[in-house]
Amino acid sequence: MKRVTGIGGIFFNAKDAPALQAWYKQHLGIDVQSWGGAAFTWTGDDGRPVSGTTIWSIGSTHVEQFAPSASTFMINYRVDDLYALVDVLREEGCNVLEKIDESEYGKFAWVIDPEGNKIELWQPPVGQ
Repeated sequence: MKRVTGIGGIFFNAKDAPALQAWYKQHLGIDVQSWGGAAFTWTGDDGRPVSGTTIWSIGSTHVEQFAPSASTFMINYRVDDLYALVDVLREEGCNVLEKIDESEYGKFAWVIDPEGNKIELWQPPVGQ
């Protein structure tokens, strides 16, 4: 069974999210949208878009998105079979959070690594 197949997103918090978003937009040219981040479309070797994106987002430290972790970041990893991976991680004794979300954006689950960082596992919808 494949476990992680890629990075679906990088999320981090900032004391002043709008200011940091503006810095990344001005100095690194990241097209920060009104929701606080950008979506990078994947491309093939020929430079043409392929199915998939990586999300990059800055949020406020006042939001509990990363709880129960005290970390200021969270990485979203793409997976092929979320439920199978969650079962294996639990069998291996990993700290997998009970909640699993399913929406039009795909299936999501979370695990806490040994350093206390919250990791998001994401199975994209079919075709992405």
